[in-house]
Amino acid sequence: MGRRRTAVLISGGGSNLQALLDDTVRPDASARIELVISNRAGVLGLERAARAGVPTRVVRHGSYADRAAFDAAIDSALAEAGIELVCLAGFMRLLTPGFVERWRDRLLNIHPSLLPSFRGLHPQGQALAAGVQVTGCTVHMVRAETDAGPIILQGLVPVLQGDTPDSLGARILEVEHRCYPRALELVASGRARVEAGRVVVRDPVAEERLLLHPLLATGRA
Repeated sequence: MGRRRTAVLISGGGSNLQALLDDTVRPDASARIELVISNRAGVLGLERAARAGVPTRVVRHGSYADRAAFDAAIDSALAEAGIELVCLAGFMRLLTPGFVERWRDRLLNIHPSLLPSFRGLHPQGQALAAGVQVTGCTVHMVRAETDAGPIILQGLVPVLQGDTPDSLGARILEVEHRCYPRALELVASGRARVEAGRVVVRDPVAEERLLLHPLLATGRA
């Protein structure tokens, strides 16, 4: 099986995009980033893609009458590029159920919490308010419900005394940059697939679907 043609949808700086770009240059990678689409012009993520030689498109959501028309424009750009998989990486627009269904089990997202806990906005603040000792990130297949869908893998991060949403978010982001490339590789290689509403992995490797922040791995948290 050849490399799966993959697009990344962004709205801003694109640090997770960079992690995906860096990983998919491996000779044995199962995915290749072929297109980066942003709903905002002039963002750093577009510069990251250009430096990597990846084609970019700006599809401004304000140029369309409604969400369905905007999603149709995104879908058309994906079709033109022959895209097979789509990764949402800081894409700050809600996608319509129709779009999500067209890309069912081919549309990935990353969220900075251990889903199903702390869905929606400000999950780091939600975690701090709840007093949890660990939180993290989740890469999942997208469904129409916000931050829902079969979980591909998760990253575990400690909550430290004195944390703020920003400090906790930075720690989570460290693990996100490891989780998203691994999840894409699992899906693009065909080893991860959805069965009966859950992701199963063929020939799983120990700890392949759970990554630990270094503070947890060393027991110093």
